[in-house]
Amino acid sequence: MAPGAPALLLLLLLLLLLLLLPPRTAGCPAACRCYSATVECGALRLRVVPLGIPPGTQTLFLQDNNIARLEPGALAPLAALRRLYLHNNSLRALEAGAFRAQPRLLELALTSNRLRALRSSAFAGLAQLRVLYLAGNQLARLLDFTFLHLPRLQELHLQENSIELLEDQALAGLSSLALLDLSRNQLGTISREALQPLASLQVLRLTENPWRCDCALHWLGAWIKEGGQRLLTSRDRKIMCAEPPRLALQSLLDISHSSLICIPPSVHVQPLELTANLGEDLRVACQASGYPQPLVTWRKVLQPREGRPRAQAQLEGGAPGLGGHSASDTGSGMLFLTNITLAHAGKYECEASNAGGAARVPFRLLVNASRQQPQQPAQPPPPAARPAGREPRPEAGSMAFRALGLATQTAIAAAIALLALTALLLVAMICRRRRRRKKARGPPGEGALFVNDYSDGPCTFAQLEELRDECGHEMFVINRSKPLFAEGMAEAPADCGPTEGTGPGLRVPPPVAYEIHC
Repeated sequence: MAPGAPALLLLLLLLLLLLLLPPRTAGCPAACRCYSATVECGALRLRVVPLGIPPGTQTLFLQDNNIARLEPGALAPLAALRRLYLHNNSLRALEAGAFRAQPRLLELALTSNRLRALRSSAFAGLAQLRVLYLAGNQLARLLDFTFLHLPRLQELHLQENSIELLEDQALAGLSSLALLDLSRNQLGTISREALQPLASLQVLRLTENPWRCDCALHWLGAWIKEGGQRLLTSRDRKIMCAEPPRLALQSLLDISHSSLICIPPSVHVQPLELTANLGEDLRVACQASGYPQPLVTWRKVLQPREGRPRAQAQLEGGAPGLGGHSASDTGSGMLFLTNITLAHAGKYECEASNAGGAARVPFRLLVNASRQQPQQPAQPPPPAARPAGREPRPEAGSMAFRALGLATQTAIAAAIALLALTALLLVAMICRRRRRRKKARGPPGEGALFVNDYSDGPCTFAQLEELRDECGHEMFVINRSKPLFAEGMAEAPADCGPTEGTGPGLRVPPPVAYEIHC
């Protein structure tokens, strides 16, 4: 080998390596890889869009990070961006105008984030967008005009969400859309009006949804049979019914139109008229039945009066306020009024609607103005002068005695007198019973008359005083010379048993009463 050949070979290897490696831009963010017009910052556990991305970047990979929010202005320097990949992050919402600075963007991937709702303003400025990936999020409803700013969108991927409602104008503006994927969601029905704006549609995927096969899907079955089947593959044509139970697990295309029925709603509100006091809270239930389950809406019927404040009302569960608008719920709609004022009084209407029709029931609310809490003035105004001998006229609704009629006053006076007489009789009866109880003889040992027959000698005062001190009872001297009844006149009854302490066969002496001297 010639001298210097190894050095020349090493130089060639280094040159080849430099050609194979992508050129690194001087302004590339740390830990990212930058080559040509592409920046790769995937799987770096980023929480925000990194700073220092070259302004000329056309493809930006930010997938598999922890980005929860696109900060305002984070993408502003990237006006040349064509493809942006933000899948597998933690985005919960898209701010209005989040991509306004990317008018050349062609592809946007937001798959497998945590988006719950979309606003049409989030996609403002993306007039050139062709492909939008929104699969694997937590979207539940697509509201009207959500994609209005995407006139050139060709592919819209919405599979694997929780979409249960697709409003009639949700897809408005997508005249260039060729592919729509709504599979694996929670759709129970879809209207013809929702698909009408899709004039360029070529592929439609509706499988793996819990379809409710009723009269609202008449059009879908007929549309697929007539010409819509060209949009569906053999697999996508298997639109299986989930309800009603009698049609579960059957294909929509195999069910006759006569089996797709609806039951018009019926509405019940009880009571139809109610009176409430000022400051109270009120709940009124509107029971609706039918198939499919009706959508219940409360409305306040506004009177043609100007300057009247609008009442604040809402459906229980956080539904929007009424005040001239409406609020909806399914099944039992509960109208909830808080802190009732005079503005709440008036006529309301509960409406229930489904694919089979609509029904309405009026409800009237009256407000009792007399219960309004009056504001206490600093000092009451002096009473107005009135002619002598003329009583003031009581106000309407006053509870003053003079405001009552003559017959009512007489009846009240008679009732008061009767109550007073009854009270006096009760007092007299109570006093009489107490006197009788005092006269009645008490139980043995209470109030007994203790008599000491000092037959062995006269009773002296000292003897009497000594016995009173021992037993605590007054003693009496019996004068046997003056009996009140003759002996033997009062004989013991025949049916009386022997006296306690006497033996059987002994004759009990008859009781004898004597005059007692103290």
